[in-house]
Amino acid sequence: MPAPKLWRIALAVPEAYAAAFAEAVGDHADAVSTFELEEHVTWLVEATVYGEPDRPRLTARVAVLAQALGIPDPVLVIEEVPPIDWVSHTYQAFPPIRAGRYFVHGSHHEGVVPAGSIGLQVDAATAFGTGEHGSTKGCLLALDRLSRRVRLGGGPGQGALDMGCGSGILAIAVAKTWRVPVVAVDIDPEAVRVTRENARINGVANLLQAEGGDGYHTPVVRRRGPYRLITANILARPLARMAPLLARNLVPGGVAVLAGLLARQEKHVLQAHRAQGLHLIARIPMGEWTTLIVGR
Repeated sequence: MPAPKLWRIALAVPEAYAAAFAEAVGDHADAVSTFELEEHVTWLVEATVYGEPDRPRLTARVAVLAQALGIPDPVLVIEEVPPIDWVSHTYQAFPPIRAGRYFVHGSHHEGVVPAGSIGLQVDAATAFGTGEHGSTKGCLLALDRLSRRVRLGGGPGQGALDMGCGSGILAIAVAKTWRVPVVAVDIDPEAVRVTRENARINGVANLLQAEGGDGYHTPVVRRRGPYRLITANILARPLARMAPLLARNLVPGGVAVLAGLLARQEKHVLQAHRAQGLHLIARIPMGEWTTLIVGR
């Protein structure tokens, strides 16, 4: 007996009523979720069910709820989900990415790394950072730019730190570009595991020390610091909050790459670092995301 086909139920509703509509359609589904479409305005309620749902009953239930809430009937989408070869789909979703001299690719890439490029093999996994996101790509472009003007070494005050390493892509890029020891830290143990594995795959396990801990308070950060280069692809608020600690861990003449912030958050993050005696060297816009290079 063939397996039942997968169907999708979706509707966009005001933020205040997302939970109510999720409950209404959830009774007809195997899984339901909600996503913000427009900040503080509209949410998408999306559900999936095996086997065709009862369209008339579902339509009536949504209409009754909308009437009770005093809002227009939302457009209800009920459609069959086409079968997908998830392996091929995943590979196609992550084609090789160029960011300056960096060539980021997954293990499925069958070609060669272009001449003159620095290859970074990173698969989509359980930790953030495969190069396709604007903030990660902006960081790689920043590192490519800095590689022509910043010298790193293995001595005190000459090394590099990747704060919030995720998949380890930035720490690996630093290690392969400068061939120097790099400290990588993340609060998530899974990110630490993934970073170590990716360092092994990319042949820099001997240069990269990945540890879990509480940011700049992590013992290895204190023991190996201060640093000439710090990368921090996190989020705007943590970046601003951690600015004093970043400044303490950056040697005179050192530089930091800051990312994970939207263009509208740039001013707030920059002000926090300027208050610590750091100045803006460059900004790299990537769509709605911005990467900042600051120095002291």
